[in-house]
Amino acid sequence: MVKKPINIFRMRSPGLLHQTPTIMSLDLKKYGITVQNVIRNIAPAVLYEEALQYEKGAGFSDTGALMIRSGQKTGRSPKDKRIVVHPNSQGNIWWGSINIGMDEHTFEINHERAIDYLNTRDRIYVMDGFAGWDPKYRIKVRIICTRPYHALFMNNMLIRPTKEELESFGEPDYVIYNAGAFGANRYTDGMTSKTSVDLCFERKQFVILGTEYAGEMKKGVFTIMNYIMPERDVLSMHCSANEGKEGDVSLFFGLSGTGKTTLSADPNRYLIGDDEHCWTDDGVFNIEGGCYAKAIDLTREKEPEIYGAIKFGTVLENVVFDQDTHTVDYTDTSITENTRAAYPIEYIPNAKVPCVGGHPKNIIFLTCDAFGVLPPVARLSPEQAMYHFISGYTAKVAGTEMGVTEPTATFSACFGAAFMVWHPSKYAELLAENMNKHQTKAWLVNTGWSGGSYGVGERMKLKITRAIIDAIHNGDLDEVEVVVDPRFGFEVPTACPNVPTEVLIPKNTWKDGDAYEAKANHLAQLFQKNFVQFAEGSSDAIKNAGPKVI
Repeated sequence: MVKKPINIFRMRSPGLLHQTPTIMSLDLKKYGITVQNVIRNIAPAVLYEEALQYEKGAGFSDTGALMIRSGQKTGRSPKDKRIVVHPNSQGNIWWGSINIGMDEHTFEINHERAIDYLNTRDRIYVMDGFAGWDPKYRIKVRIICTRPYHALFMNNMLIRPTKEELESFGEPDYVIYNAGAFGANRYTDGMTSKTSVDLCFERKQFVILGTEYAGEMKKGVFTIMNYIMPERDVLSMHCSANEGKEGDVSLFFGLSGTGKTTLSADPNRYLIGDDEHCWTDDGVFNIEGGCYAKAIDLTREKEPEIYGAIKFGTVLENVVFDQDTHTVDYTDTSITENTRAAYPIEYIPNAKVPCVGGHPKNIIFLTCDAFGVLPPVARLSPEQAMYHFISGYTAKVAGTEMGVTEPTATFSACFGAAFMVWHPSKYAELLAENMNKHQTKAWLVNTGWSGGSYGVGERMKLKITRAIIDAIHNGDLDEVEVVVDPRFGFEVPTACPNVPTEVLIPKNTWKDGDAYEAKANHLAQLFQKNFVQFAEGSSDAIKNAGPKVI
């Protein structure tokens, strides 16, 4: 248990204690919301005051970040996500276990439930902002919520309007109603729990019930962009991006835990963004105005840029801290392993603002292969790049009671299937078109295990992966001798600056060569089994770019 922080409002005069901020107030009656105290786009400092007065357990870290608990849910609830089935959009959506349909009537019930709850509150917070740094493609988003924490979070994650832009903001393109403290009615058709996260493209509304995890808002905006951007022949991507001093842009795709945020925060390159981007005819742009970094095991030594960004204005979710000093223990996962920090992108010293760049020179697919089969770096052909993009592979480690572990393969199409609305082939086609047009190189980088599977081998050292990324950026791997992997078909460099040569060929790092061959065949079979669902609609060249069982 953590000690309840001092409420600074108790040290203020009674007049100030009950004073309601009046900056940028807004009338929400057109939305059916009749609450009088509607507070719009107030400064982070005022949101701190609001949080300390109205949020249970809110406090400061010793570096000035706002520490807060998200409630019972400490992560997203993908099984409770719904999209309205409507004739106008029905044929465009990749329906299934990710995009689950709901009827309009059920959406209206949940929307009404959210409005009813919002109307029971004494004060409502509104945060208006933009998604997309390119003015030609950005959309206007309005967040309506009840927690100062949620308002500060989205102040960090959306692109913050100037005073002039806010005054002329007008009607938003999409509205997010966050009534997460109030649950859905489980007896409503289609509800699987008291949590329901619902999107209607026709009404341009997003409703949150039964979860106070702030990431639902962030990924809700991303899901919206993943629908409307491909309609405009723009590729939306779940990736980070940075830019070299010569203007060369790199994209980093990867699932959680592969190093996407860590590796893009490079002191020698400019950060365009850490998570969500679009690729247009003009280049790439960041969708967001901030970063949402994992905080587990964070240290100043390993990730100095992210560590330094945790200061006043940053939201720290679900962390454990010392009661006396308020120093955060980033190794403590007793609340959740998904501890997070949300901060404006300009908190990264070398961030590029505005967050736009040219056409990518390199695309890097990051995977954490716990089987210890994949090489630390491989060059992909265009067809192999499409195959691995559609597959979206990484591996996670599942524990047992006795501590015996076995890697578990995880495949997520486009390295972000949970947020993709169209069929993965739509995004793959756009990626292939852009890569071909701009002669973009593709690489597979394994940040996982070497010398054996989890429990036998060792995790690839961060300094080795950083050296590989540097070599890609410097062009050091373009002309080196390669060997073709007999099973996966990609080209594996035999030398890389500042990387021991013995780790570059995976089989050479295993003590038991036969064990490697068996494990490699096992992983190849997992790839093949997963790709069956995408075979229809994929060209023979892409299908043949997958691994073979030897």
